[in-house]
Formats: sequence, C-alpha cells, structure tokens
Amino acid sequence: MTFSEILDRVGSMGRFQFLHVAILGLPILNMANHNLLQIFTAATPAHHCRPPPNASAGPWVLPMGPNGKTERCLRFVHPPNASLPNDTQRATESCLDGWVYNSTKDSIVTEWDLVCNSNKLKEMAQSIFMAGILIGGLVLGDLSDRFGRRPILTCSYLLLAAGGSSAAFSPSFPSYVIFRFLCGCGISGITLSTVILNVEWVPTRMRAIMSTALGYCYTVGQFILPGLAYAIPQWRWLQLTVSIPFFIFFLSSWWTPESIRWLVLSGKSSKALKILRRVAAFNGKKEEGERLSLEELKLNLQKEISLAKAKYSAADLFRIPILRRMTFCLSLAWFATGFAYYSLAMGVEEFGVNLYILQIIFGGVDVPAKFITILSLSYLGRHTTQAAALLLAGGAILALTFVPLDLQTVRTVLAVFGKGCLSSSFSCLFLYTSELYPTVIRQTGMGVSNLWTRVGSMLSPLVKITGEVQPLIPNIIYGIIALLGGSAALFLPETLNQPLPETIEDVENWSLQAKKPKQEPEVEKASQRIPLQPYGPALGSS
Repeated sequence: MTFSEILDRVGSMGRFQFLHVAILGLPILNMANHNLLQIFTAATPAHHCRPPPNASAGPWVLPMGPNGKTERCLRFVHPPNASLPNDTQRATESCLDGWVYNSTKDSIVTEWDLVCNSNKLKEMAQSIFMAGILIGGLVLGDLSDRFGRRPILTCSYLLLAAGGSSAAFSPSFPSYVIFRFLCGCGISGITLSTVILNVEWVPTRMRAIMSTALGYCYTVGQFILPGLAYAIPQWRWLQLTVSIPFFIFFLSSWWTPESIRWLVLSGKSSKALKILRRVAAFNGKKEEGERLSLEELKLNLQKEISLAKAKYSAADLFRIPILRRMTFCLSLAWFATGFAYYSLAMGVEEFGVNLYILQIIFGGVDVPAKFITILSLSYLGRHTTQAAALLLAGGAILALTFVPLDLQTVRTVLAVFGKGCLSSSFSCLFLYTSELYPTVIRQTGMGVSNLWTRVGSMLSPLVKITGEVQPLIPNIIYGIIALLGGSAALFLPETLNQPLPETIEDVENWSLQAKKPKQEPEVEKASQRIPLQPYGPALGSS
C-alpha cells in the first residue's frame, strides 16, 4: 500500500485536502434540496370540488365523508332543493370542474391537479426521480472506472444543472418527470464520484472524519431547503433556484484533480506525477514533490501498474466468492437504508405537524446523529456502527405500529429518532463500501451497492399503498427490512484503521489476516489447558 506513503510525502492533510473537501462538499450541501424537493414542490394542500358553473346562484353544500370531514373528491349532483327527493339530493359525482385549493402556494399538485384519482402520479414522479438515481448508479459507476472520476463528476454537475432548470420550465407533467429523471442520474454520478475522490485523497486516519464532514454538508442542506421553500412559494422558481448553482459547480470542478490511484491503474503515471507535484507545491512541500520521479513512482506502484490491463465488471462482484459475500451484505444494508429512510423523509405530511418546522427537525437530528457516527466509526468500528444504526431504526419504525394516531408527539419523536439512525446508516455505508471494495473495482462496487438503496426508495412509496388494506402493514414491512439490513452488516469485515485495498488479492489476504488473530489465542489457550488433546473442544470450536 505504497500510495499512502507517497501521499504523506506531498502532504496527506494539508491545505490542498481541506480545499479539496470544501469544493466537493458545497455541491453536496445543495444536493439535499433536490433529493427532498418534492416535499414542498409536490405538497398537497386542503382541497374540495369546484362547484359547477350554474352554482353561482346560491351556496353549494359539499358531502361529508365517514370521518366527519368534507369530501375532497366528490360533490352533490344537485344544489340544495327542498322539492327534490332525498335520494336525488344525496346523489354525488366526481369533481368534473376541477378543484379549489385552500393555499396561497402553488405546487405540481395544484398546477396539474394531482389529487383524487390522479394522486398516485405524485408518488410516481418521486419514483421516476429515484429511478434516475438507480440508472445513473449503474451507468455512471462503470463509466467512472473506465474514463475517470473527475470527467464523470463534471458531466454530472452539468446534467443536474440542465435537467433541474429544464424541469422548472416544464409545460406538462410528463416532461417534468423526464427532466426529474435526468436530475436523478446527475445526483447519482455526483454522489459516487464525490465519495471516491474524497476517500482516495485523504489519509487513512482521516477518512471517517472527512466522510462525515461531507455528510454534514447534506445535513445543512436540509436546513436550507425549508427556508427556501418558505421564501419562494412558487414551485417553478424554487426548482430553478436549487438548480442554477450546479452550473457554478460544473465550472469549479475543473480544478478538482483526478484520482491518483485511477491514473496509475490506467497507465497515466506521468499525469499522476504532475498532479502529485502540484499538490506538494500547494501544501508547501514543493521540494519534496520535485524529488518524486516517474521512475520512482512506477517502481513504488509497480503492483498497481501491472494491474492496469485487468478489466473488471459488475459480474465479477458476484463471480468472486469474497466479493460476492460483501456485495450481498452491502446490497441488503443499502436497500434497507433507502427503503426505510424515504418512508420517513418523504412522509412528513403524515405526522400532522407544520411541514416547515418538521423538516427542520428532521434535518436537525442529523447533527447529533452524525457526530455520534464519527465517534462510533472511529472507536467501535464500521460494521458495529452500521449494524446498530439499522437495528435501532427498525425498532423505532416497528414501535410506530403500537402508537395510536392521536399521540402525534410520540409518533413524531419515534420518526425523528428513526430518521437520525438511518442518516447515520447512510454516512457509514458510503465510507464502509468505499473501504471494502478494492481500487480496481471500487467505483463499480459503489454503483451496484448504491443501486439497491434506489430500488428501496422506489419501492417505498408503493408499500404505503398497502396501508389502504391495513394501516399497520407499511411500518411492519419497513421495520422488518431495516432489521434484516442491520443483521446482514454483522457479517461484513471490519475496516477500522485498515489501508484501502488495491486489488482483489488484497481483500482476500485482508480477510484471512482478520480471522487469524481470533484463532491463534484460542489455539494457544487450548494447548495450555489440555496439552495431550490437540484436537480438543476449544480448537474444534474455533
């Protein structure tokens, strides 16, 4: 693992690294606005049927639903008339003339009447956005391994900026969901490339802190979104406001250097040397950088250079046993996190609390959650933190099934706690996954694993439909899946204080070394207790 030593020579934690993380973090801060944007741009205000044109002569009485509230999707066929029989007076029909919305803020719901029979289109729009993130993870992850991290990051910024701005000018709902799909693709490319570039340019001891710092950027973005939504009541202007900054990020990304590991593995050692010297000069170690030579770089990274011709694809994640086990466990953890997270994050309206205040609370819980995550990742380890986060989240969601609907405060507390645990799970997963996969297939592994959280986020709205059959079903499903994801994380190896693996052989050797210390003490103790029985119970149980 000679790259860590080379990084120390040019400055492993100097001015370059702090500026590098800052440039990567600013887009993440604004990315939260896109992920959760439909909480506000697709808010459904109170509404009722618009009276027919001939109703202007007198008051139009609306029918009452079984819950004692005014019907939102039905109206009486005839106005109140004492001369008509009761059955005729009570006859109802759908809202043939549209709806009246009790809100001064517009949204895609009010503009395209996504209520009553069309209310599923609102959830479909969010699912299509998540489908874009899913497809982007598959396509851009592989392209990043082939063409580099920075080109994909730059193109993703431009895609999100163009797609988001175009969505603000959408003339129809179909065009809106198409542009949102493109936004999802861009977000996936940004997320994957940012995580890789962050991890590969910082030393081992600082990986957890820097990864969590990026997570805090997302948290701050959750605070910004309610303020923007409150100040900008028109959904088109809000959509445009959160999209324009990515044109600036597109320009600033040209300063971001390419991954040295990727350059070396791609046979571009001379370019890697130039970047290392530039970083050394920026960190005040210009002389040390000048001492680096192309021959020395090739000699120290000979193992990595010899692997440049090796091509790996997503199929290798399932063909090679050690990668297959890791991919299965990580995929389940990613799926459970996305599945449960968006059931809470996008269900803010269901808790009966002010939309803006609750979103601030949901964002605020990430502050202590991520701080605790830093401590846990640094001292307890990755797989313990990951498992605990999902198991606690699953327990909180299952507890919601036993709390009556009228106890809104208790339900809100459980939901906020569960959301905090799932945010911790996301923070841990991005770091953990990038540390588990070797460099030669890291971006592809990140893409495939991250894909499953998008599958979960796509399926999450559909599970809510089962609540029409039995209200308890959705939370039971969400909770059980979270518990399964937490259990799968327990079978992953620990990566605390371990250097990043470069090759698949490194992962296999690493796994063998992780098991060896656990076996040797047991063998030694067994030989001391029963020297005449080398195959006794103690050794056999190991």
